[in-house]
Amino acid sequence: MNGSPLARIGSGWLLVLPFLALVVALFLGPIVDILRLSVTDPEPGLGNYAALMTSDSLARILWTTLRVCAITTLFSVAFGYSIAYAMVHGVRRDRNWMLSLVLVSFWISVLVRTFSWLMLLGRKGLVNEALAGIGIISQPIEFMRNELGVLIGMVHYMIPYAVLPLLASMQTIDTRLVSASRSLGATGSQTFWRVYLPLTRPGLVAASLLVFILSLGFYVTPAILGGGKVLMVAEYISVQILVTLRWGTAAMLAALMLFGVLGLLFVMSRFMKLSTIFGGARA
Repeated sequence: MNGSPLARIGSGWLLVLPFLALVVALFLGPIVDILRLSVTDPEPGLGNYAALMTSDSLARILWTTLRVCAITTLFSVAFGYSIAYAMVHGVRRDRNWMLSLVLVSFWISVLVRTFSWLMLLGRKGLVNEALAGIGIISQPIEFMRNELGVLIGMVHYMIPYAVLPLLASMQTIDTRLVSASRSLGATGSQTFWRVYLPLTRPGLVAASLLVFILSLGFYVTPAILGGGKVLMVAEYISVQILVTLRWGTAAMLAALMLFGVLGLLFVMSRFMKLSTIFGGARA
């Protein structure tokens, strides 16, 4: 016979347990070890976390990271919204081409993109040479080794991550609501600001949080385009581990990023749940 349902469930768990143990060992184990290092190295206590309040360099690095991530999120979502809007309202053939170009960008390595910007934005790069050739500038613009270059590289990389959540949100909008707004006398801009934009709010929040979370861990782009002058948390953690050997400080910053990302994911889950509830109530 097939046996009782409890026996079948028990045999299923026996098959899953080895993989569950592997996940715990390879994923949760290192996280727990990082949390342990953050409160035990170089000595037991919360000294590493207390340094956040007393160290000017740590405060400056955290502020730089948050500022760069916030600006990257703002421009990425703005450009992503425009692209997603054009895709939704374009003809099918153009929409397919635009979606293909967005997806292709995921296959290009961040290292390749960063070095491409290095060639384009250098003092003798294509951008400066073109601007000088048409007489707009007399001296090369310093795009590299500053925050401007880092922002250009990060925004370029993050736009596709903003497009997809916004596109998914826009595709669920009932176009009859927009038509009803126009038939009641609203102008195009009024319809957009009062009807269309509020309906895409869940996609805006999801895209913003996704871009911000991914931006927090950027390492290659700030390291190359910033030239060591735009130090963000991920690069600083690498320096603490490989150069200064201050594992406790590195673990503390990694734990701080982990808790920050978990907090943002919690906010996103709550917002999306509330949006679903209110959306169902309006329907």
